Amino acid sequence: MINADVVVVGGGPGGMAAAIELARAGREVVVVDKARFPRDKCCGDGLTTAALRLLETLGLEPASVPSWRPVDAAWVRSPSGREVGFPLPRGQGQFAVVAPRVELDAALVDVARHEGVKVHDGHGFAGVVEQGADGIVIDVDALGPVMSRYVVAADGMWSPVRKALGCGEPGYLGEWHAFRQYFDGVTGNAADRLWVWFEPDLLPGYAWSFPLPDGRANVGFGVLRGAERRIQDMKDLWPDLLARPHVREALGPGARPSAPHKAWPIPARIDRAVLAKGRTLFVGDAAGACDPLTGEGIGQALLTGTLAAQAIVDAGALRPVRAAERYRDLVVEEWRPDHRMAALLSRLLGYESVARGAIRVAGSNAWTRRNFGRWLFEDEPRAAALTPRRWHRRFLARDGAYA
Repeated sequence: MINADVVVVGGGPGGMAAAIELARAGREVVVVDKARFPRDKCCGDGLTTAALRLLETLGLEPASVPSWRPVDAAWVRSPSGREVGFPLPRGQGQFAVVAPRVELDAALVDVARHEGVKVHDGHGFAGVVEQGADGIVIDVDALGPVMSRYVVAADGMWSPVRKALGCGEPGYLGEWHAFRQYFDGVTGNAADRLWVWFEPDLLPGYAWSFPLPDGRANVGFGVLRGAERRIQDMKDLWPDLLARPHVREALGPGARPSAPHKAWPIPARIDRAVLAKGRTLFVGDAAGACDPLTGEGIGQALLTGTLAAQAIVDAGALRPVRAAERYRDLVVEEWRPDHRMAALLSRLLGYESVARGAIRVAGSNAWTRRNFGRWLFEDEPRAAALTPRRWHRRFLARDGAYA
């Protein structure tokens, strides 16, 4: 039997954030993941300022991600066709980056191994054997039983650990659904610009093109489930979206798919999710931690993983009830106002007139464009302006990551 202080199930950003922080705190950590790294993960590949600051704290070096692509502005197209550029600060670090998950996640695995984490990729979670007063035992494919004081479940929206513990939700399909494809030969302005297109038929969803090096781009769209405008078949919509003149112009005439298109669900319900059960804490998609406004989840996964590690360290090995309570408290403190504001804004953006008006106001002058860009990329928490405890002297004036 393998023994550890903490077993992390899932080697994505949330799991690795927890593993790295726990290892630095002196805990013996084992990570198991059914995939072998490097492996692809369906994602838009965008990193916000908040995500970048967490990655820097974890010790990730941009040079370890070959296709790391900083961007210095976001270009947004209104449902009316109005196009506005929202600049990000220059010379103060990095505020937005595009990084393919196949590279980013593998680089985080390397950081974790460097910190002493034992990573067993290619070995999936097979079930919970027992939970007792002293710990929890899980079964892992080809490894057998693994005993630990805690489990951090970072195993995705349909978390097998959650199901094994009896707190899964049958039929749950996520709040958002997204669709993406990689392109080569991008010669239009999307080769350098990060685009967000608020298409009238996608609201409150949107389409995107995120630039990568060497004329490549991650292109896709996301829609909110249950929205008034229902998308019947995302696969059928995709050719129509790519054929729209502004999208075609941005990509350029030589743009061509370099990989099959893929779709994935996005959970954004951390305010309703079961965050802990017994000695198990759920993080990332397993906790429904994605942003209700944008569907972004990397920064949220990194933060929940960090908070789970903090809760375990604060509680100690023999107080699982305290660890669960501490984790819930930390999540509520960090997330509740931001999640509620993002959910409200998402509902409002379902109205075309609101989306047009919001982009018009945000782009009205240099000050609004500059600060909206920073807010959009989570330089500050979504609802920071409404939560005085998070005010500070350098509000929307701090350096980015890797300054």
